[in-house]
Amino acid sequence: MPAVSETPCHVFLVTFPGQGHMNPTIRLGKKLASKGLYITISTTSEFGLSLKNAGSIGDQPSPVGSGFIDFEFWDDGWELDDPRRRDLDLYMPQLQITGKPALTQMLKSRAGENRPVSCLIGNPFVPWVCDVANDIGIPCSVLWVQSCSVFSIYYHYSRKSVDFPSESDPYCDVQLPSLPLLKYDEIPSFLHPHGQYKVIGRSILQQFRNVSIPFCILMDTFEELERDIIKHMSTICPIKPIGPLFKTLKFSDDNKKADLSGDFLKADDCFEWLDSKAPNSVIYISFGSIVHLSQKQIEEMAHALVNSGFSFLWVMKPLSKDMADCLGLKQHVLPDGFLEKAGERGKIVKWSPQQKVLSHPSIACFVTHCGWNSSVEALSSGVPLLVLPQWGDQVTNAKFLVEEYGVGIRLGRGESEKRLVERDEFEQHLRDAIVGVKAKELRENALKWKIAAEKAAADGGPSESNIQELVEEIRKKWSTQMSDIHNLVVNNVDGA
Repeated sequence: MPAVSETPCHVFLVTFPGQGHMNPTIRLGKKLASKGLYITISTTSEFGLSLKNAGSIGDQPSPVGSGFIDFEFWDDGWELDDPRRRDLDLYMPQLQITGKPALTQMLKSRAGENRPVSCLIGNPFVPWVCDVANDIGIPCSVLWVQSCSVFSIYYHYSRKSVDFPSESDPYCDVQLPSLPLLKYDEIPSFLHPHGQYKVIGRSILQQFRNVSIPFCILMDTFEELERDIIKHMSTICPIKPIGPLFKTLKFSDDNKKADLSGDFLKADDCFEWLDSKAPNSVIYISFGSIVHLSQKQIEEMAHALVNSGFSFLWVMKPLSKDMADCLGLKQHVLPDGFLEKAGERGKIVKWSPQQKVLSHPSIACFVTHCGWNSSVEALSSGVPLLVLPQWGDQVTNAKFLVEEYGVGIRLGRGESEKRLVERDEFEQHLRDAIVGVKAKELRENALKWKIAAEKAAADGGPSESNIQELVEEIRKKWSTQMSDIHNLVVNNVDGA
């Protein structure tokens, strides 16, 4: 067992079991580890098994820079194929019931092994993490995995500071400080009285009950992207923009073990095909790890892609058995003759290394559901978007991508609209995004955000400086913690 003075500064990150949550968590973990910290990342055993099966993580601690990352999982109490995980009204409470005591025990066990945790970093979908930190007396932070604008919306909703859509007035628009006017269907749908998955909204809102506990709120965004709202919310909460996290990661090729990811599926190799295509010629289509479009929408998209004459890389993830059973969904089927008509112009994959794909010079535009990870990756890679949001913060992100950042063309408005985008309309929007005056404007704006993102993440940039400040603050708290442990050991020896 190492002496107290040799104990590494240990940070424990806890995340909701989903790829959109694990990816930014691992990216933050890598960044902190690269500066010499020991990082443990924790989520459920079921999701951990998916990561291992996909080859995204290993069984042993991984060296990253001068630090390490390991993983520790907890059992959510259900069998691996239990369909109840897809019923969030059942699963969110189950995570708290099993996760809270499990996390408490993990932290106590680490302390007993002379590896005390110096800082606990939670996630807005597991708000009880802050309660555990508060109960044990460990400093905590929160990694907010959505935009600062969305953070502001949840905050003001929780404080009832302005009117929001309600059962009596479901079409109420929302005006918040430092944000543009939001139409009723542009707030996160989890907060709308007619929206799906309201249990997620309730869970996230619990985080704002604890908003005074974290010593800072970390956000995968950057100052120039959300300057006004970051400035406004920083007068209320201790916000640190540290993104785009994937841009801040710089490792040498010989440190291959740093190549951890949150992918629950093994990515297909598509780069030889991309290399064969001309610059700005390929449409990239992906709707993330959860969104499942209607079969009719898939068919209309397929016809539009073939008719357009453009090359395309389309991610069509396989439908898991529990999603099919629980939600009554069916695997997508492409129209007869589609692959033959597309020929070498088209490539279908089950999964892709998205951030690498978006940075490839052949990519012309990205058809997306507007999850925050996808949005930031596209903005930071200088890629125009066609936005087809479904629910949650996707509808808010879509508004900003199109109207505020000037990098997108809107295909739909989300679940409140439930509109089919037909092939002719889809094809026309593809053309608008790739050729002509509109395409030039979109690409120029996208390039501007790419440059801004790179400046934020560069050495001395605001996001990189905020990460360095975070590390120094954690080390300071750790130093105090180690001093207290040392004094306790000395006093016990003297007393003996």
